[in-house]
Amino acid sequence: MNSNTFNYKTYMKKTIFTSAIILLAAAFGQAQSTKILTGEKSNEYGLVYSLPQTALEIEVTACHKVSKKGPYYQYAKKSIGTSDVIAEDSETWQITDVKVRPYGVPDAGTQYLMQLKPGMTTYIAVDPDGMLLAINKAPEATKTKIGNTDGSSRVSWPTGKEYLEFVDEDFVASQSSAKQAQLLAEALMEVRDSRLSLTRGTADAMPADGKQMELMLSSLKNQEEALTRAFTGSVTTENVTHRFTYLPGDDNKEILFRMSDFAGFVDANDLSGDPVYIEVKTANEVTPPLDNKGEPKKLPKNAVIYNLPGSADISISYLGKTLYSKEILLAQKGMTFGLDPELFTDRKKPSFAVFDPVTGALLEIGEIKGNE
Repeated sequence: MNSNTFNYKTYMKKTIFTSAIILLAAAFGQAQSTKILTGEKSNEYGLVYSLPQTALEIEVTACHKVSKKGPYYQYAKKSIGTSDVIAEDSETWQITDVKVRPYGVPDAGTQYLMQLKPGMTTYIAVDPDGMLLAINKAPEATKTKIGNTDGSSRVSWPTGKEYLEFVDEDFVASQSSAKQAQLLAEALMEVRDSRLSLTRGTADAMPADGKQMELMLSSLKNQEEALTRAFTGSVTTENVTHRFTYLPGDDNKEILFRMSDFAGFVDANDLSGDPVYIEVKTANEVTPPLDNKGEPKKLPKNAVIYNLPGSADISISYLGKTLYSKEILLAQKGMTFGLDPELFTDRKKPSFAVFDPVTGALLEIGEIKGNE
């Protein structure tokens, strides 16, 4: 056959392959900016990728509690009949929740090459950082990080002077704290009487409808609470969430951050707070896979390198209490191995593979179905 003869079958295979790559790239670009790498003359038919190390995204939530005494707390027993008051201002932070999610980061300075020959339709998928996700297959979109959702619940802090909105001229003119306490107690009783009259339907001016009733009762409730806090004090809480990133290395125990009773989350070197520790302990040693004879497998020639992750016990503690403890797979606690590249370049029965973006481990491998 003349070498210039048009081969329709070959043309269609190349056209279908090229179209598939374009569609895959478009889909990845919309979903997660995944890149498709194919062997071309411009890259000398070499596909370069990296493998991940496993980092940890740590989300810590703490309850911030602020207690403030009322300006007339010493008159509470006499004026409103209660001794259940806050006598001193205080502020505390208590860690209530810890979440840890592993995610992959590129192993800095380490790259691998999958060398192809001209005309091969093999391709690889990598994430925006160049980490290997799949060979000859579209990887599923995954979310490995906690994300940017803010778990904080910020509040409006009371000034402790809200009761001043509901005092009269006599209170303002008075120079005696005992007299002021008496006037506040009288105002509080009037508010309570007004609420009682409304709920019983005996008020001089009853609301026109249910909505107006609701508004009036809400206003009286706010007045009662503000006047009561002038005696009993107030307690306000908020939940504050901070995130930390940590790359486990050798087994060790170190300070992740510190928690201060006044400032809350502070840096690890800020001695105003108590240390929150993170500890890493290797859980298992990884060994090379064995062949049918029980001998360590040899690395294939020009192997496609991937990770055999190990695991470590990760614990986070504060003031002698363990807040979090779990065994987690880590790429850097394992070793690398490799797959025979001919699995993916075989023209008759090419295979695909999918890798874990967190650890670089092989998740799935199989023959591509329906290939001619």
